[in-house]
Amino acid sequence: MAVYLYYGEETYLLENKVRKIKKDFGVLVQGINYIQIDDTNVEQLISDLETPAFGFPKKLIIAKNTGLFKKEKKSTAKSRNTKATKDAKTEKENTKKKKNTNTENKPLQEKIADYLEENQKDLNETVELIFIEQEADKNTLYQIIEKIGEVKEFALLKLPELVTNLKKVCQAYQVNLPDDAAKYLVECCGTSMQDLMNEVRKLIEYKGANGTISKEDIDKLCIKQIQAVIFDLTDNLGKKETAKALDVLNGLISNKEPIQKILVTLYNHFKKLYIIKIAEKYHQDVATAMNLKSNQLFLVSKYKTQARYFEEQELRKIMEELIHLDANYKIGLIDLEIGLDSILCRYCSK
Repeated sequence: MAVYLYYGEETYLLENKVRKIKKDFGVLVQGINYIQIDDTNVEQLISDLETPAFGFPKKLIIAKNTGLFKKEKKSTAKSRNTKATKDAKTEKENTKKKKNTNTENKPLQEKIADYLEENQKDLNETVELIFIEQEADKNTLYQIIEKIGEVKEFALLKLPELVTNLKKVCQAYQVNLPDDAAKYLVECCGTSMQDLMNEVRKLIEYKGANGTISKEDIDKLCIKQIQAVIFDLTDNLGKKETAKALDVLNGLISNKEPIQKILVTLYNHFKKLYIIKIAEKYHQDVATAMNLKSNQLFLVSKYKTQARYFEEQELRKIMEELIHLDANYKIGLIDLEIGLDSILCRYCSK
């Protein structure tokens, strides 16, 4: 039996891996040699492993988001330990009964782990089992799969890896993607390979064979993440360019970006700039203070450059005004769009 556990945030690469396994597997007939498991029917997994793939030499089972690899809550563990203590005397008096009860009361993930380990040889030629999860705790089932199969985490890629992958895709279509344009694409569209692939396909189609993708092409065609647009807005704000800052804000609103989301993202952005000021003031590591993920570290220099536009007290004042705007909006005293326009104009006029 081939058993895999694939998990992580980089869903594009993970799903590509699963697609390849399915393609190599051959003909798939739902319910016969192809079984799908999730948290609603995970209890039947062992039964599906035992059932032969009638008319086919092998069966493919994909168990997705089953909950089998979640960490056990402390309260649940504590409750189980308390119950075990209370029942200790009874268990000692009923040794034979205890053995049977232990097997029955085992968590499902432990039952499945035992089954996979004990029946590895019998299932080896008849089943391929793939677990797909967003995250995975290193519990008993994880350890068994690691021992008898393959465990792979698909973490979000860092900037150099993203650039390499994007350039490879473009090269396959004979389109040139310079490093600076590739980095700019990541800055604008985020670090998810799925999002980047959606955008780079548009650019490839637009430029055609032997074409070269530029930053201008990215600005023209790509859907920027709200965080990237907030960077543009803040740049204009820092340069006291009121009209451009308002144009960026109005662009977000025209693109149906929820106004409450704009407010929250803008606040969080200024909070990061404020954290940079405090970290630099007390000689602390900026990336650690900002609590950035490892694949976001390339943004540190961009944040630091933008923070130089503002004084510490200016950032604090803008944050306070955004907080007051949110509070007044929630009690019906002001419209959010009008309030944001007012804050931007008031700051730029200083």
